[in-house]
Amino acid sequence: MITNQQAMDMFASTDLQGLGLAADAVRQRLHPEGIVTYQIDRNINYTNFCTEYCTFCNFYKPMKSADGYILSKETIFAKIQETFDLGGTGVLMQGGLNSDLKIEWYEDLLSSIKNRFPAIHLHCFSAPEIGCIAEVSGLSIRETIIRLRASGLDSIPGGGAEILDDEVRFRISRLKCTTEDWLTMHRTAHELGMRTTATMMFGCGERLEHRVRHFERIRQLQEETGGFTAFIPWMFQREGTSLGRFIKQEATAVDYLKTLAISRIYLDNFENVQASWLTPGIQLGQVALRFGGNDLGSILIEENVVSTAGCTNKTNEEELRGAIRDAGFRPVKRDTLYRAMYIQ
Repeated sequence: MITNQQAMDMFASTDLQGLGLAADAVRQRLHPEGIVTYQIDRNINYTNFCTEYCTFCNFYKPMKSADGYILSKETIFAKIQETFDLGGTGVLMQGGLNSDLKIEWYEDLLSSIKNRFPAIHLHCFSAPEIGCIAEVSGLSIRETIIRLRASGLDSIPGGGAEILDDEVRFRISRLKCTTEDWLTMHRTAHELGMRTTATMMFGCGERLEHRVRHFERIRQLQEETGGFTAFIPWMFQREGTSLGRFIKQEATAVDYLKTLAISRIYLDNFENVQASWLTPGIQLGQVALRFGGNDLGSILIEENVVSTAGCTNKTNEEELRGAIRDAGFRPVKRDTLYRAMYIQ
């Protein structure tokens, strides 16, 4: 592994090509077969009511707002059926921190989905959501995860990480869970045998040392548990958000490629690093596959959160597979746990 100072030196470097080559060497060592994976899944945002009021979010609605919603089970079932019809195998389900919904509501939802769709992989509920469920239900984090898993939860997404440094979190999401809360939730899930992902939202006014501390903290947890399937960095979208008024410039393409490359080099105990097309666009996503990314994410049949902040990029399976081929790799469809479904 590299040191924090070496990571900072890489951020200061003007040798973008050299960084890309170094990151690509790590990718080739971990994935010598020359494939890039992708997934077909759907983001289902089951509620937009939220108590946290994060300044980077344009999706949430205050509790009791006339614009808020909680999706019915039948609506969720219809979305899952469409996902299956399009070749999907799982759904990523996340929502606001809704203090009206206790664990029994989630248990009923998960078990109902599994009864209707026993083959579906349920990748659901970020660390802040699980913390909220535990708090309003009078349960520990461990008890909450155990009960959710017993009801059908298969794995946990890395949402709510933003930047894992409380100096940044206090400024952009002061009501949300702390850095240690996020790490504890994922550690607990790993101890219980569940896999999770790690994410990072950058370009939200943090300093470069904050990004490096984020890398350090998730690397240390991965060393401890080995429970993360992938690291997924993405750029903050500022349009329409409260925080966006204070961010003079969004992360650039060069910043994205640097951050992705350095994460690949630093997090060499992560098997997978996901390159994104949703926020940077499909062409930059292709380039990112030569800067350490070995996965191009999902076609995202539905996405409601970053789209409310001005992100309008869309793709389909044919385009995603073509982009992977054009970048010099073989496209391979995977499941939520990054297992190849078939080799072509």
